[in-house]
This record gives sequence, C-alpha cells and structure tokens, in this order.
Amino acid sequence: MIKVKKWVSNIVTVILFLTLISTAFVVISSKASGGEPKVMGYQLKTVLSGSMEPGIQTGSIIAIKPGGDMERFQKGDVITFKESENKLITHRVLEVKGTGENTQYITKGDNNDAPDLSPVLAANVVGEYNGFTIPYIGYLLNAAQSKIGSALLLILPGVLLLLYSAVTIWKAIKEIEVSKETTTTSN
Repeated sequence: MIKVKKWVSNIVTVILFLTLISTAFVVISSKASGGEPKVMGYQLKTVLSGSMEPGIQTGSIIAIKPGGDMERFQKGDVITFKESENKLITHRVLEVKGTGENTQYITKGDNNDAPDLSPVLAANVVGEYNGFTIPYIGYLLNAAQSKIGSALLLILPGVLLLLYSAVTIWKAIKEIEVSKETTTTSN
C-alpha cells in the first residue's frame, strides 16, 4: 500500500511539474513571437470559430506551414489566409482561378453552407494547414496573450505544485511522528 501511495505521489508530482513547464513554454513562446508560438518551423494558430468543424474544433490549435509558393495550392487543400489586417481564416480550397500572380482561391469552411464571398488572392495566403490539431488548447493560448492570463498560467501550476509539496511534506512529518510515538510506547 505504501508503494502504491508513493507511485501515485510521484505521478502527480510529474504531471504538475510537466504542466508548469509546458505552460511556461506556451506563455514565453507566445510572448517572444508576438503572437502564436512557432514550433519546428510551424506556426501555431488558435481556431476561434466552428467553420471547419468537425475536422477542426473551435478552441483548437492548428499547425500551419508558412512561406513557400502561395500559388501552389489545389482543390481540397486547407489554407490560412488574411481576410483583413488582423483576421486570419483557415478554410478549404474549392476552386483555383487564374495563374501566377493572378491566382485566386475560392474557399469554404467545411461546416459552412456556402463558399466565402470574396476570392482569396495568393498574396493573402499565410500558410497551409498540415492536419495537426490539438483540441481546446487554443483557449489556453488565447488566455496567454493577455497579461492577467499569462500571469495566471505561470503562477497557478507553480502554486499547485507548492501546495501539493506542502501536503506531501506534512503527511511525511505526521507519519514520522506516529512512528516515533509507536516506538516510544512499545519500549
């Protein structure tokens, strides 16, 4: 029974520590990049709408590969593009019109009834979605963008780790005291 408690304690400690480290990574990398973090050449973007559900859920993060020839996309590819200066959209290419610098894409969200109203110029494409998505982590990334959110995301796992350590130490001291009392009364 003691070995089981020790294993559970070790597992909880590792989970809390990994949460602290991964949260610190997300917060620091998002602050350093001035937006979504980059991992191995891929940009991580937060999905804020349900237009691509069920394949890409609202609140997910997706990895897109930026750069390259933005005139290369074909029907069925999923691209991320600028709709306006501050708004990115990730939708599927339905049709390609024109060639070279005049390339335009007719796009549509998988969950939308109709294609997007305006064609997307190749110059407005930011990158291609590669199929990598992690549900719900986008909410965490979005929270990390604010000062309060980043502070909470760094402080909360650390506080939980400290509290868990304090409880573990307190239990160990209690066990030592009980062990001493048992040894004293038996002599």
